[in-house]
Amino acid sequence: MDTSPQHTSDNTQPPAQVTLMQAFWYWLKLGFISFGGPAGQIALMHHDLVEKKRWISDRRFLHALNFCMVLPGPEAIQLATYIGWLMHRTRGGIVAGVMFVLPSLFILIALSWLYIAFGEMPLIAGLFYGIKPAVTAIVVHAAHRIGSRALKNNILWAIAAAAFVAIFALNVPFPAIVAAAALIGYVGGRIAPDKFSAGGGHGKAGKSSGAALIDDHTPTPQHARFTWTGLMKVAIVGGLLWLLPMAILTASFGWDHTLTQMGWFFTKAALLTFGGAYAVLPYVYQGAVGHYAWLTPTQMIDGLALGETTPGPLIMVVAFVGFIGGYTHALFGVDNLFLAGAVAATLVTWFTFLPSFIFILVGGPLIETTHGDLKFTAPLTAITAAVVGVILNLAMFFGYHVLWPKGFTGTFDWLSALIALAAAVALFRYKRGVIEVIAACAIIGLILKTLL
Repeated sequence: MDTSPQHTSDNTQPPAQVTLMQAFWYWLKLGFISFGGPAGQIALMHHDLVEKKRWISDRRFLHALNFCMVLPGPEAIQLATYIGWLMHRTRGGIVAGVMFVLPSLFILIALSWLYIAFGEMPLIAGLFYGIKPAVTAIVVHAAHRIGSRALKNNILWAIAAAAFVAIFALNVPFPAIVAAAALIGYVGGRIAPDKFSAGGGHGKAGKSSGAALIDDHTPTPQHARFTWTGLMKVAIVGGLLWLLPMAILTASFGWDHTLTQMGWFFTKAALLTFGGAYAVLPYVYQGAVGHYAWLTPTQMIDGLALGETTPGPLIMVVAFVGFIGGYTHALFGVDNLFLAGAVAATLVTWFTFLPSFIFILVGGPLIETTHGDLKFTAPLTAITAAVVGVILNLAMFFGYHVLWPKGFTGTFDWLSALIALAAAVALFRYKRGVIEVIAACAIIGLILKTLL
């Protein structure tokens, strides 16, 4: 369905107002095509919402992104929720966030069932073989796109490089990198404010896409202004949305039941996801595999592969963990294995993503009051620069596991390298869309696995 009737050929004028239904169709489409992890998803939203549809200006987009980067939880869904909320109030934020997650939940439930019920499938293995190198190229491309927007001077380049070295070579925790970048930005904003203003000290962020619905100087809408009443309302409703399911689970099954423990465990995991999914995966692995034995180490690795190659946030791997745990533990008896897996997957998704909605709806009004205030924007500008280095580290992580699947002591997978190179050429040289690249590489992978 075409969700873009609001375009105008005159970029000096903002596009026509977007209805909630038009936004709904866009967010739903995004939920089905948001491959490439957070970096790819953020780059896709930037292309669509800033450059193509002009729903929001580059500077306001980056300001919202900076805020989402410092929150625990998946930053891509938080960014979608933030923009949806800014455009269409609370219901717009809920629609954006839910549509971002729902397709991947359904897809992962289906794939998890096929995986556990039917074992190894040559078809899926072949598709994954082509998709993994494509995802590597997509993350590199996303790092380039975001970096070209955010790194506008040598100081910001230096912050990005230092962040990459810190996380890649020194294994510095992501929260420490964020804190250091924020401190540098705060001090730098006082010493050299021109280097830390929005867009990195060059005024506008470089290549303006034209007037936007929410432009640099668009006043904050009434619903996005901070009030203590609004904060308390969101906090109370959000707290009840967490407390009531936990109380029902505890009363129905007991505190030690698998479903109750899943709710509690993934609530804690949601509050530790600084730096994206890879920052919290060791914690999930330790708890889900080592402590609770919901799944085996091999199943956890396979689940990560599913999470990497399906649309939606990478942290959606928790849905796979929940499904396998509910299915293998036969929570509702041996005749209802799929139901147990589906309920567990839905449950852990709820507890994993609920905090993200609360953080955005509570913090959004505070952030909207600061998008023109340098003492707030300078630390966030520095954080964005640091995150570019972290995204590059993620690309290195993908590349290592794709090109040397058995480690550096194993053989180099030159076929995967060629697929990754072809995907990079398609993205950088020919400006092909993410979904096109993913689909083409999946077909190539299937053909290669069939022939070899």
